[in-house]
Amino acid sequence: MNLKKLHFFSGVTISIFVGLHLVNHAYALLGAKAHIELMTHLRLIYRNKLAETLLLLAVGLQIFSGIRLFLQKRKLVVAFFDTLQIWTGLYLGVFLLFHIIAIFVGRYFLELDTNIYFGVAGLNSFPFNLFFIPYYGLAIISFFGHLSAVHSKKMKNKLFGFSPNKQSYGIFIFGLVLSLVILFGLTNGFQGFDIPREYQLTTEI
Repeated sequence: MNLKKLHFFSGVTISIFVGLHLVNHAYALLGAKAHIELMTHLRLIYRNKLAETLLLLAVGLQIFSGIRLFLQKRKLVVAFFDTLQIWTGLYLGVFLLFHIIAIFVGRYFLELDTNIYFGVAGLNSFPFNLFFIPYYGLAIISFFGHLSAVHSKKMKNKLFGFSPNKQSYGIFIFGLVLSLVILFGLTNGFQGFDIPREYQLTTEI
């Protein structure tokens, strides 16, 4: 299997998890309780040894192949979606690496349940939110930007009267809007958050 195919299939694996993860985050609009209830059900799918091993393997392959492809293509691309693909891919690789490290530090070193409170502690605490809001926002935008770039290459037919190019722009715009919705939900949203003390302490370390 060549590098591009390896990157594509590992990306599909990660995208399934990210899709579930983003739906879960959107539930923050309904409050922390609704978010945690859905997360509990979704963890039956992805928080087991087999699923976590496959996901970590996919992330490792994605980062390795992504860096190789970035180095190969960064000086060759000129079209918008080609440029979008390589730079969003680079950001996602960096984000996934640090995000996984943070999750494992929280789970095994700080001995916390890495639920919604683990994420919103930093998002709702000044000055940490000055970093975490763009950090998470750019991750969501980059994910959909990368999807839209891949879609522009893979899709050949019109859909509901829209050309593949317009479909790709639609995916990207949807990602921009969703990032705002999710960030609103995670930064107090409609319900607000009563963050437990043990999670507040993570912003004091």
